[in-house]
Amino acid sequence: AAYGGVVPEIAARSHVEMIAEVTRRAMVEAGMGYDGLDGIAATAGPGLVGGVMVGLSFGKAAALARGLPLVAVNHLEGHALSARLGAEVAYPFLLLLVSGGHCQLLEVRGVGDMSRIGATIDDAAGEAFDKIAKALGLGYPGGPALERLAMQGDGSRIDLPRALLGRKDCDFSFSGLKTAAFRIAQTCETEQDKADLADAVQSAIARQLSDRSERALAAYAETHDHKLFVVAGGVAANKMIRATLQATAAKHGFDFLAPPMAFCTDNAAMIALAGAERLALGLTSDIDVVARPRWPLDEARALSDPSHRPGRKGAKA
Repeated sequence: AAYGGVVPEIAARSHVEMIAEVTRRAMVEAGMGYDGLDGIAATAGPGLVGGVMVGLSFGKAAALARGLPLVAVNHLEGHALSARLGAEVAYPFLLLLVSGGHCQLLEVRGVGDMSRIGATIDDAAGEAFDKIAKALGLGYPGGPALERLAMQGDGSRIDLPRALLGRKDCDFSFSGLKTAAFRIAQTCETEQDKADLADAVQSAIARQLSDRSERALAAYAETHDHKLFVVAGGVAANKMIRATLQATAAKHGFDFLAPPMAFCTDNAAMIALAGAERLALGLTSDIDVVARPRWPLDEARALSDPSHRPGRKGAKA
């Protein structure tokens, strides 16, 4: 909070200091010891690689010490399966994964079997929430604070740009919205001005998520009888966005499902679930598996049609 966001090096060192105690407490609360475990699941990416390395190394150590199988889990697959923590969810389904670092539409056919339909070409929706909240002086994490402020505002008087209007695909873009909102934030003189901007931003993000999802829903319905639309990730905890997407799903005859609020933001339960499903299929990992800062769910599509083109400093994650 003191820095207005995560500082990777400080975060990684804090992980080292806290992980043993956090794990011990989790075991106590679960009423279980290491003898009751069938395997060890650990996030291996994508994300800030310092923290990922700490968690994966701890998982490797536990697996080696106890002679247990190790399952390296893609963080995004954890989000993709998180709705299954609160309800019986059959495959396949259409997924909108929307969080601080990721925004993409996927067809989920099963564990390790997902196809990308659309993705952000620049910033994620959650990042836009956090950066605009910071410009408004709301602190970190910004998403929940901006949502609370938006409840007091009327964004109808603020005109924000709409991205990718001429395109017919399911990709997203939030960089223009972020820049425009940042400039308007510099001119806000009263708390009401800030609340109105917060409402306008929230509505603009919800509108774009709904618009792209609507295209994906229409295309998905042409080839699938099982019509289920799942929304997961930290932004799925936003009540207004959740309600907007639920209405969009209903419009196209889809059932709508989002994880319980506790499982929308990053959590260990979703990684345990993904690990358990992989373990049941015999999908374990070698002890030399590496932490990955980037790890797309649809690697074939990422190679053939990357959402971010390499630049002078490499692909933007």
